[in-house]
Amino acid sequence: QVQLVESGGGLVQAGGSLRLSCAASGRTVSSYAIAWFRQAPGKERELVAALSWSGGSTYYADSVKDRFTLSRDNLKNTVLLQMNSLKPEDTAVYYCAARLNNWSPSRLDYGFWGQGTLVTVSS
Repeated sequence: QVQLVESGGGLVQAGGSLRLSCAASGRTVSSYAIAWFRQAPGKERELVAALSWSGGSTYYADSVKDRFTLSRDNLKNTVLLQMNSLKPEDTAVYYCAARLNNWSPSRLDYGFWGQGTLVTVSS
């Protein structure tokens, strides 16, 4: 089992920054890929960024490339999503998810989810 807890969401003006945190706990966290998905009202949940925990492979959606950055703190079992130059279209509930080994683009492949954190970007 892997438990995930997100934090760091909030209200920010366009052009601003936020940093989301995903704290993971479990027996074999080092074997899990961690991904950030987001879901805006009336839209499908989409993959934003992902990190294969042990291999270092990283993915970013085109819509967030050069604005969002993933990093990890192995000692704290935490993955951070630094979000810069935020846009109103980034407004969504952001979810942290985990699966064994490598990341996947499909949300159906992730068996562990956090509760979500709301990011609101005002224009």
